[in-house]
Amino acid sequence: MKFVLAHLSDPHIPPLPRAALLSLFGKRITGFLNWKLRRGNWHSREVLNALVRDLLAQNPDHIALTGDLANLALDAEFGNGRELLGQLGAADRVTVIPGNHDNYVRGAESKYMTAWQRYLEGDIRDEYGFPFVRERGGVALIGLSTAVPTLPFFATGKLGRAQLRRLASALAETEARNLFRVVLIHHPPAGRRSWLRRLVDARQFRKVIKEYGAELILSGHDHVAALNTLKGVTGRVPVVQVTSASAPHNDRHGGAAFNLYEIGGEPGAWTCEMKTRQVQPDCGFAETGSRKLI
Repeated sequence: MKFVLAHLSDPHIPPLPRAALLSLFGKRITGFLNWKLRRGNWHSREVLNALVRDLLAQNPDHIALTGDLANLALDAEFGNGRELLGQLGAADRVTVIPGNHDNYVRGAESKYMTAWQRYLEGDIRDEYGFPFVRERGGVALIGLSTAVPTLPFFATGKLGRAQLRRLASALAETEARNLFRVVLIHHPPAGRRSWLRRLVDARQFRKVIKEYGAELILSGHDHVAALNTLKGVTGRVPVVQVTSASAPHNDRHGGAAFNLYEIGGEPGAWTCEMKTRQVQPDCGFAETGSRKLI
């Protein structure tokens, strides 16, 4: 088999929509001030548009977006997110999961679940929502949600026992069907980050991967490019992070980029090569590296 999967994350779609003063009550006011004073300078719609054009020119078989389309979970941002998803492609060729900014405040979950429904539902719909499973060309995309509302200044994520239990079942079932298993999770389950930005139950997630395995784990959240590994059943499982999809080339965390994963082989002999395309000073994109993951 040969299957090319593209991965982008954390577009934080700019610019921030106009917001009524009343809508900024609570946690949103801290996020609004952060955007005006700092974050707004880190995200460029020009860069995001250029990334989308370049990504589509690579003609991947499928696209995965690992969360944080929104900034403050304002109503208009869910429409903006749906527009971006539509630019990337039809729902059967694009998969999205939520990030913490998409579920920034209570009540936001039902809004993104409605606006982006066709992009974050499994092949078989069920009452739980997450994890969902999509099979595409010998690849199982397993979408998780770590997006939970938190207190001001916190950006933690959590899966919860029920979702972890269903994840174990999904990994076992897709392995039995000889599929290449790609887990999509916003908060990285490996690497180092602030206590305020961690995945609260990362240890429990790692235990599931150790017992049931996976072939690839894709995440975002930190706005940095990183490659870590977790212990699987028969070896190490790559955990890949990518920079913000709207970051300018001189961003302190790294300019906008997306990864292409060329997946091949067969069960027991899978192959996966990662190629990175990153923004350049002229706002164009170029391949900046490749690496064999499996």
